Amino acid sequence: MIYHLLYPLHTTFSSFNVFRYITFRTIYAAITALVICFILGPWLIRRLQELQIGQSIREDGPDSHLVKQGTPTMGGLLIIFSVVISTLMWANLTVWYIWLVILVTVSFGLIGFVDDYWKITRKNSRGISGKARLGAEISIALFVSIVLYMKPGFTSNVTIPFFKTVLPNLGWAYILLATFIIVGAANAVNLTDGLDGLAIGPIIICFMTYLFFAYFAGNVKIATYLQIPYVSGTGELAIFCGAMVGAGLGFLWYNTYPAQVFMGDVGALSLGGALGTLALLTKQEILLAIVGGIFVLETFSVIFQVGWFKISKGKRIFRMAPLHHHFELKGWAEPKVIVRFWIISILLALVALSTLKLR
Repeated sequence: MIYHLLYPLHTTFSSFNVFRYITFRTIYAAITALVICFILGPWLIRRLQELQIGQSIREDGPDSHLVKQGTPTMGGLLIIFSVVISTLMWANLTVWYIWLVILVTVSFGLIGFVDDYWKITRKNSRGISGKARLGAEISIALFVSIVLYMKPGFTSNVTIPFFKTVLPNLGWAYILLATFIIVGAANAVNLTDGLDGLAIGPIIICFMTYLFFAYFAGNVKIATYLQIPYVSGTGELAIFCGAMVGAGLGFLWYNTYPAQVFMGDVGALSLGGALGTLALLTKQEILLAIVGGIFVLETFSVIFQVGWFKISKGKRIFRMAPLHHHFELKGWAEPKVIVRFWIISILLALVALSTLKLR
């Protein structure tokens, strides 16, 4: 809104020309989201406490987590609100990619909200049924994937990391891949959200990484120079990414160990869904496996644990899954697990950025 209100004034006042620059608006989108979190965070935490919206700890989790019982949850509402308001304030709203990623963020957040609400009302760690939740996620992701596939100018080619000339065209199968990426990213982030600040740290790093990819893919000169797919309009997604980074930092202020609030499924599903959608819009679909490598590791640790448990009739690969619980039970202090996972996320982000030249 600020862009649409102030930028037209540049013909009268040249100083308003600064609003045309995506870099400028990205910075202030991040600052705006961060300030909103700082202002509303304490109020939201108090309201969640007053409404007794507390976290239910899974019975089979580590004993050390029992002290977290009752900690306010659904803090992801703060992130969603901050991101949406900040994006609407600073982005060019004529770019429909902005509305598409907001749609995914809000709709997946709604699924998470219902799931959290059921957990709170039932006072246990189980929300809506897995099939119902997955069905809702697939429906939204499928709709978005079909819209993208049918949009003129948006190709069904897939970018393969480290190979600049390998761009396989999947045709209609791209819809299936896109749906899998959105749903998979949402649930991978949700699985990772098990320790104070564990998920939001890599989320900040991932959105910072895709901020660069969005800006590069939306600039025809840079895209041509780097030999990556040019997608007109995706530069504005850098503003959304900036808002996510700012909101993530603001939320981390309250979510850092020991956490005052948890993001809940409303936060984890919305952030993961948005991340998967960004990977598609910037045509860096497969690279998400590297950028979000922590989420991939956490997901596969659960898959392997469950699969091996069934095949071996009761044996386990890890002491507990997801992976962060395994290290907890090995004796690592919770902050140590969190910070080390953040460090790995930073390294993976650097590897992902290096693929722009290592091809």
